[in-house]
Amino acid sequence: MNELRRKDRAIAEEESIELLNKAEYGVLSTVSKDGKPYGIPLNFCIIDNCIYFHCAVAGQKIDNIKNNAAVSFCIVGNTKILPDKFGTKYESVIISGEAEEVFGIDKQKALEGLLQKYSSEFMEKGIKYIEKLRNETRVFKISINRLTGKARK
Repeated sequence: MNELRRKDRAIAEEESIELLNKAEYGVLSTVSKDGKPYGIPLNFCIIDNCIYFHCAVAGQKIDNIKNNAAVSFCIVGNTKILPDKFGTKYESVIISGEAEEVFGIDKQKALEGLLQKYSSEFMEKGIKYIEKLRNETRVFKISINRLTGKARK
């Protein structure tokens, strides 16, 4: 973990990884060629301490990653508003890293990882779905350079 302003709210790397694994989606943030930020929610999975996501074959996030592979990825776990304390209980993880497209075995492994996470009871049907639409999707990996987790419990 790297520097946090509120060190008293830092959570261990293991807990951060656990939160990432439990999260249903995250927000990928990229920067366009003209410097404009772009954040998009997406499904993801973690394999070998890397974030994997799939997407269409073209789009703004792909254009942005081609221009600048440096990305940020954020998840928010459980939250609860504390009106009497003017605050919120929360848990979150922010990652900084480099995004790159993956192919072949890595692409297949990531697509199966997404199936396992989101549709584990339909693996056989999902594998056939992957085979049918493999060329209509792209898969990217975010290699984690920095990971910080925070929580107010």
